[in-house]
Amino acid sequence: MAYDDCGELLSGLRKATAAQVGPYGLAGGPIMHPLAPGRVPGDAQADKPAATPHSDTNVQEPGVDEPDLVKTDGRRIVTTAAGRLHVVDAASRKETGTVDLGAGAAWSSGELLLSGDRALVVLRPALTFTRGEPGIVDGGVAAPKGQGPRLVLVDLSGPPRVVSSLQADGAYVDARQVGSVARVIVRSAPRLTFPRRRGGSDADATAADRAAVRAAPLDAWLPRYSVTRGGRTQAEKVPCAQVSHPASYTGLSLVSVLSVDLTGDMADAAPVSVVAGGQTVYGSGTALYVTDRPAGPDRTDVYRFDTGGSGPPRFAAAGSVPGAVLNQYSLSEYAGNLRVATTSGQEAGPPGTPPPTESAVYVLARRGAKLVRVGMIGGLGHGERIYAVRFAGPAGYVVTFRQTDPLYALDLRDPAKPRATGELKLSGYSAYLHPAGDGRLIGVGQQADANGRAKGLQVALFDVRDPAAPRRISGYTVGSMGSMAEFDPHAFLYWPQSGLTVLPLGGPGEDGALALSVTPAGVHRLGHVTPPKTAGAVQRALVVGDTLWTLTPTGLQANDLTGPTKTAWLPFA
Repeated sequence: MAYDDCGELLSGLRKATAAQVGPYGLAGGPIMHPLAPGRVPGDAQADKPAATPHSDTNVQEPGVDEPDLVKTDGRRIVTTAAGRLHVVDAASRKETGTVDLGAGAAWSSGELLLSGDRALVVLRPALTFTRGEPGIVDGGVAAPKGQGPRLVLVDLSGPPRVVSSLQADGAYVDARQVGSVARVIVRSAPRLTFPRRRGGSDADATAADRAAVRAAPLDAWLPRYSVTRGGRTQAEKVPCAQVSHPASYTGLSLVSVLSVDLTGDMADAAPVSVVAGGQTVYGSGTALYVTDRPAGPDRTDVYRFDTGGSGPPRFAAAGSVPGAVLNQYSLSEYAGNLRVATTSGQEAGPPGTPPPTESAVYVLARRGAKLVRVGMIGGLGHGERIYAVRFAGPAGYVVTFRQTDPLYALDLRDPAKPRATGELKLSGYSAYLHPAGDGRLIGVGQQADANGRAKGLQVALFDVRDPAAPRRISGYTVGSMGSMAEFDPHAFLYWPQSGLTVLPLGGPGEDGALALSVTPAGVHRLGHVTPPKTAGAVQRALVVGDTLWTLTPTGLQANDLTGPTKTAWLPFA
């Protein structure tokens, strides 16, 4: 709910934050030092001729794009490297433009969103492990002084040029895009200075710290950002009228959602905030869900923002479920309800015994400003934890693992009575599940021995057409190898037109990618993509026309789609 005025906002934040203060600052942790200063959604391509058939970023929900290292519209390939944005013409296989993003060594490589002739680049500050200097403290890791994520809007209609940029105060969480509008989620901490402790009891130190919190101005909490365009920088902050709060909160962080229309300008970001934490983001197209796992209780808090329409999002509801989510795939909205898969009891048990874990799927419905539990199914994987989740309409699939891999098939048609319909036990586990059409799932994970020790990359094809009897059709393993696709689904390419499946490989001396054919007949090896020795590891794969492209930190490689035989190497200038 929104605050009535700035006075109520300040009073509520002071009270909630003071309750978290101990003799060593916030929540008994390190002292938080002050930071240094620091159009309607649509398809911009709708009126253009059909592009060359091409793959898109592997995303969770159709129509909801996610930021990634590389994007293509079928004509051009757009990516970043060493602080520059690069544009490659896919047909001629030549770099046609590049622009400096104003990012030095203090910034990571950028993630991209693309709409028509505009690209939005999200740059994260490179993390340091230096304590005690001004910065954003997050689990003991500090960002460079006064720096949060940097958003750069680039025009691609001619030679690439920077339109405007936005410097946010806080830590980048994630982003989602529908049409031309991107929603960027940032988490910020209060900028509080506590008195230096000079002896005395813990009770005296706590009282002094709480007094400092109660005297802090509203600006200590309000998220800040700055917009640069035309060579001029304007400092901004979230208006207190755009800050909301759930029924209970700690005041230790705020989550802000910035709205950036890629066809417009960064100055129109219009952020809204809620007094909450934020770790995982799921977008359904009309809503954003942000989850947080507070310290102490074994639960996950869920916050919903309504994002329908072209205006700023609106904080709509909050709720919680027991346990911890694995990642964004642990959440899914269907028929107006939110399904959430979690594992509870992950704390260690007595020596020599398995942890007292079990997993469950909860169904939440919105009731006013609350997300209320209307159904659940528990008892999944006693003594194990969730390794992968995939929801597909009214069905769900959950993989738990400790020594074996139970793949559970779930019937979620009745939100009040979800139920497990079938179970398949295998050695090893799947860490990512991908729908392959016609009631089939591709599982990417690890083969394991009888003791649960990982033995190498495993790609399996499952038949889940009969929910009472899921079965494994085929599989392929690569010993002593892993793939970033196991923990980053953006690195997974599945081209349904032919069944081509590509995964970057990681292991001793390995920088390439594995190309497989995954069809109803099974999983078969097509070949190996090998970049130049100095190129670095393969990070992504994409299809444009009859070419398979692979991205490394230093360039793009073109391969024949069926071979895959190398046909060109384009180093970044």
